[in-house]
Amino acid sequence: MTAKRIKELTPEEAASMIKDQDVIGFSGFTPAGACKIVPKAIAAKAKEEHAAGRPFKVGVVTGASTGPSLDGSLAEANAVLFRTPYQSDPNLRKQINSGETRFFDMHLSLLPQYVRYGFLGGFNWAIVEAADVNDKGEITLSTSVGASPTFCQVADKIIVELNEYHPTDLRGFHDIYMPDSPPNRREVPIYKATDRIGAEVVRVDPSKIVGFVRNNQPDEVGAFKPSDPITQKIGENTANFLASEIKRGTVPPEFLPIQSGVGNIANAVLGAMGANKDIPDFMLYSEVIQDSVVDLMDIGRCTFASGTSLTVTKDVMDKIYDNLKDYSRKILLRPQEISNNPEIVRRIGIISINTALELDIFGNVNSTHVLGKNMMNGIGGSGDFTRNAYISIFTCPSVAKKGMISAIVPNCSHMDHSEHSVQVVITEQGVADLRGKDPIERARLICENCAHPDYKDTLRGYFEEVADGHTPASLSNAFAMHQKFLETGDMRGVEWKF
Repeated sequence: MTAKRIKELTPEEAASMIKDQDVIGFSGFTPAGACKIVPKAIAAKAKEEHAAGRPFKVGVVTGASTGPSLDGSLAEANAVLFRTPYQSDPNLRKQINSGETRFFDMHLSLLPQYVRYGFLGGFNWAIVEAADVNDKGEITLSTSVGASPTFCQVADKIIVELNEYHPTDLRGFHDIYMPDSPPNRREVPIYKATDRIGAEVVRVDPSKIVGFVRNNQPDEVGAFKPSDPITQKIGENTANFLASEIKRGTVPPEFLPIQSGVGNIANAVLGAMGANKDIPDFMLYSEVIQDSVVDLMDIGRCTFASGTSLTVTKDVMDKIYDNLKDYSRKILLRPQEISNNPEIVRRIGIISINTALELDIFGNVNSTHVLGKNMMNGIGGSGDFTRNAYISIFTCPSVAKKGMISAIVPNCSHMDHSEHSVQVVITEQGVADLRGKDPIERARLICENCAHPDYKDTLRGYFEEVADGHTPASLSNAFAMHQKFLETGDMRGVEWKF
């Protein structure tokens, strides 16, 4: 660190400057790059204020989800006034679903520009984790970019959480670029995943930086569940489908960049792609770079990964830092409005692979809500990619809760991605290629190829009994499987009443 004129603060001193109703833009996209000790100090202040009978809540805006020290601590202290655009903390989720905390779900590529446009109001603070900061106002971010450059641009004041676990040699790991606002916006000049178009650092007016707080903690990234036979089969089905697309000439022989969601299914898919000899070495142009991506880099199967977040476990992060020069040629972190930019997705032909919470027989997808009402995490970036992908794929197990829930239903209880954007559905049962199919053909394909055997006859009965209309629909039966689950805890055994 070369900053001599920036004041060093304790976490408590930083928290003391935060006021009730302040709106804060925090760094973090997943736990990667998320602030850790300042949010905990703000949470402690909130508890003290509440104990004294005074109100204290703050607006919390981040790139995506964060870690327990940020979302978890603030939620536990009942200190969250509102939250956007995405979260995954169980305590915060309870407060959102009870109506105690306002939450509005957003496409992640839109968040930075909505902030710049003023759609979300003013920002009092940007609190960002950095590997380095200097007196020129140059901030070297750590393991994510997310919306941090925009928060630093619009906020009245900035606090830097200087995390010395991350080496200052991370300078050069990032590509910081923010497009102009309309009517002056130009094209984003990225034509392949490896293109660099921006700066190595976030540049701000140094007078806005009120101080820095030292930290030395790794990201709070937990390991995902290992693959099981179901996720492995989903991965194999996906890899085989992509290999078949290359063979039939609908995907170029040199292949195309991949976007993959987060979690154990995504890891299984990437692993299966790496193991499939009919799939060439490939690049990633995505949001999150996970352990599985680094593993594929190590064996030469993934040649480059562009994302906004390096969400890896500590062992993998330590390996990267021990070989930083090598990995810096293979990994690039960008702002989320660039990693998820629809213009780029369509231009370079990204194949998107995301996970559905629920989907219906016509190809509509629910990514966010359980039984249509309770928020899980949020839509994330799946819509950014799905709507503009070369091929858009959604994966999920065919059943949940030991078979008592079918992931495939007559009508989604909540819709995030419509049939117009969803091209391919893949479960452990098989693949439904929906391209060029009408609603009845889609329904038959999804039922036959993707539904669990316990539910095939039930699902067939729904659309075969409704004979009229372009998209067969029975308003009285559309959510009968959901209703059966609410009444009995099991979706099986629905009897249609036409």
